[in-house]
Amino acid sequence: MFDALPEVLELDKKRLDRAVSRLRADLLDAQYSVLEKADTPIVVLIAGIAGAGRGHLVNTLNEWMDPRHIRTSAFGPRDEAERQRPHMWRYWQSLPARGRMSIVFQGWYTEVIDARANRRIKRRAFWHALHEIQRFERMLAMEGAVLLKFWLHLDAAGQRQRFRMLDRDPGTRWRVSADDWCALRRHKRICKVAEEAIRLSDTSHAPWHLVDGSDSGHAELAVGRIILKALKRSLAGACAPTMPALPPLAVPSEQPQQTVRRTSGTLTRSTFQPELERLQGRLNRLLREPAFAQRSLAVVFEGMDAAGKGGAIRRIAHALDARNYRVHPVAAPTDHERLYPWLWRFWRDVPRDGRVALFDRSWYGRVLVERVEGYAAERDWMRAYEEINAFEQEWSEHGIVVCKFWLEVGADEQLRRFNERSRRRFKRFKITPEDWRNREKWGDYVPAVQDMLARTHTEQAPWTVVQADDKYHARLSVFETLCARLESELR
Repeated sequence: MFDALPEVLELDKKRLDRAVSRLRADLLDAQYSVLEKADTPIVVLIAGIAGAGRGHLVNTLNEWMDPRHIRTSAFGPRDEAERQRPHMWRYWQSLPARGRMSIVFQGWYTEVIDARANRRIKRRAFWHALHEIQRFERMLAMEGAVLLKFWLHLDAAGQRQRFRMLDRDPGTRWRVSADDWCALRRHKRICKVAEEAIRLSDTSHAPWHLVDGSDSGHAELAVGRIILKALKRSLAGACAPTMPALPPLAVPSEQPQQTVRRTSGTLTRSTFQPELERLQGRLNRLLREPAFAQRSLAVVFEGMDAAGKGGAIRRIAHALDARNYRVHPVAAPTDHERLYPWLWRFWRDVPRDGRVALFDRSWYGRVLVERVEGYAAERDWMRAYEEINAFEQEWSEHGIVVCKFWLEVGADEQLRRFNERSRRRFKRFKITPEDWRNREKWGDYVPAVQDMLARTHTEQAPWTVVQADDKYHARLSVFETLCARLESELR
């Protein structure tokens, strides 16, 4: 692959300078036009062989365009906060808003290629990481992002010559580290691993561009021209590349678990409270076990209005150390959040190791409210099932225990609770005109809920349906399920 790099168009210095001058002006015009249009994020990934001029290229692109509208992110070894979150978390933080550009230096491919080249991961893990990256890039493309991936290459002789030249000059010697010399010794293996990664991840919506890094001036010109062409295509409203068909959803044959309390009869407050306190203590002890220090917990509550989501969350929170949990009430996305891929705002809420995240509604709004209300096109909420499953799988593989509860309340019981909330002063804040309007669409929500439960009930993140007409039974059922799940995960 690298033996057949695109031929470099040789230009003398004067012609090269004139070409660069024109390119800079065109890039600035295109950048501001994309910024004004504000409907397309641009992601430029710079990877390649050490010494091929990657860092210099990043600086040059920031010089040629307005860096105030470019987010440049360079990734090295993971810090403590990054190690406590799923693999792709830190890369989600580098995404640009619509109309802006992100330049990613040594991003998601560099980390995976380096791990494989140094034999820290086996081929199966390498392929799994590439598959995870492909899902990430595919989702960005479906959200309208322009993805450009550049590999700057040098052969072994060129890399050795570049390092020696830098090392001879005291002013540039700092640019060549011990890791760089080590990379030179592993040049052949790095190229072999990189070729496989590029071959497996070169797609129409996220193409690779191989660039000869032996001449920095010509390499920068080539990269700049490719970026300019992509910006112009975006401004012209060029059709999005054809996406491969989604793989079939791996929906298990089992339906979501129906939780039924073993206790018969109606619970009174005097019998409910001691049982609740016992379960709260059980949950607290589980979260203080040493094994949980390397894990985290995400509890998702969905259900019709007045199903008891808030009440269940308050009682769970009462059992937790206030320093170690956070409640995330999820509402409609803000104008700022709409500038990013729809899952972006939920990636910000990934709990760290040893922490708990409680979600009062969640990312499932995409396939419920946005579907029923028409806020998302059918093609968008249909693909969201697969994206949600992949999202939750990444959390689970990192060690996050994902517990999802659908609180099932009947229409008659909902009406009774609505009326009670309207009458009681301290509950009036719980009822809004929006709740009454949603009630009128009950028949539209039922099939949406059924589809959601069937398509996103997975082994890693199963749904538990809780019969919630009786709040006392429902709350105890939630605690029993939550404690049982934690016990199975930690022991």
